[in-house]
Amino acid sequence: MTRSLCTLICLLVTSISAWAPSASVTTLVGAGGTFPAPLYDRWFDEFEKIHPGWRLRYLAVGSGEGIHQVTTGAADFGASDVPLTEEEITKAKVKVLLFPTVLGAAVPAYNLPELDQPLRFTPHILAGIFLGTIRKWNDPAIAAANPGVPLPPSRIVVVHRLEGSGTTYVWTDYLSKVDALWRRRVGRGIEVPWPVGQAARGNGGVVELVKLTPHSLGYCELNYALQNRLPYGLVRNAAGNFVRAGAGSITAAADSKPPLSTDFRISITNAPGRDAYPISSFTWLLVPMNMDNEKKTILKEFLRWMLDEGQDFSQTMGYAPLPRSLAQMERQAVEEIQ
Repeated sequence: MTRSLCTLICLLVTSISAWAPSASVTTLVGAGGTFPAPLYDRWFDEFEKIHPGWRLRYLAVGSGEGIHQVTTGAADFGASDVPLTEEEITKAKVKVLLFPTVLGAAVPAYNLPELDQPLRFTPHILAGIFLGTIRKWNDPAIAAANPGVPLPPSRIVVVHRLEGSGTTYVWTDYLSKVDALWRRRVGRGIEVPWPVGQAARGNGGVVELVKLTPHSLGYCELNYALQNRLPYGLVRNAAGNFVRAGAGSITAAADSKPPLSTDFRISITNAPGRDAYPISSFTWLLVPMNMDNEKKTILKEFLRWMLDEGQDFSQTMGYAPLPRSLAQMERQAVEEIQ
C-alpha cells in the first residue's frame, strides 16, 4: 500500500469522525478530481441547507485516486473527469454508475506580463509547446496565429500536473485527437510521460506555479483560471474558429456531440460545432450500484437536486450547465437505481 493511499484512507476515517457530530446525522464522504471541486463544495453546502440531517463531504485528490477509492469501497462515492474504461468497470470491486454532473473546460493559462490581450493557440501550437518542439514565445507558429502581438523572445516554461489527473486526461485526449506526433509519442491518459515541463499538484498547484513563473504556460480547469485572474488563450476548434472558453462555448461542444444512450461515457473534446470550445468535457459522479438504503436514498435525492436546482450554480462558478436533453436522460437513470 502506497503512502499516499494510506494517507487518504486516514483522511477519510478522520473526516467521517469529524463530520458526523451525532447519530442523527448521516455523513457520506467522497473523493475525486480537483476539476469540479469548487462547485461540488458549493453544491453540498446548499444541499445540506434543505437536508440538515445529511452531510456530503468531498476530498479533492485527483480523478485517478477518486476512481480507486470508490471502486475499492474506501469512499462512499467518487468523482472523475475521466470516464471509466471497460476494463476498470470489469475489475472494480465495487460496481459504479457514472452520472455527468456539469460541463467544464481545460484552458491554456499563461503568465506574460508584457501582453494585455488574450493569445490565440492552434492545435499545432499547443501540441508543440508540450512536446518541446515549440520553445519560445516568439516562435513563428505562435506569431502567425497572433499577428501584430509583441511576443517576447523568452523561453516558454511549461507546467503540467504531477499526479494522476482528470484534467490531464481531458488535455491529452484533445491533443491525441488533433496532433499525430503527440498521439504517437505521448498519447492520452490521467498520467503521461511528459516530454518537457515542471510538475505541480492539482489545478490549484498548476495555477500557483504559473502565477509565480514569468513566461510560463500550463493547463488548468477554467474555474481556477477565472478565480485567480490568470490569462488564458483562445483555441482554434475543429470548425477553424478561435474560441474562448465560457459557458456558451462549452455547452455548444456538448450540444454538438449528444450521447446516444444512457452510457454517459462520452468525450466531447474537439467537438465539431462552429462555436464549440474544443477542450471541453463532462465530469462524472461515480455512484456505487449497491449500498445501504440510507446512503442510497441520500445519493439519489442529491442527484435529483443536482440535475435540477443545482445546475443554476454552475455558470456563476466558471462551469456550464448540462444540456436539458442529457439532464432528462439522467433523471430517468436515477430512478432506475434500486
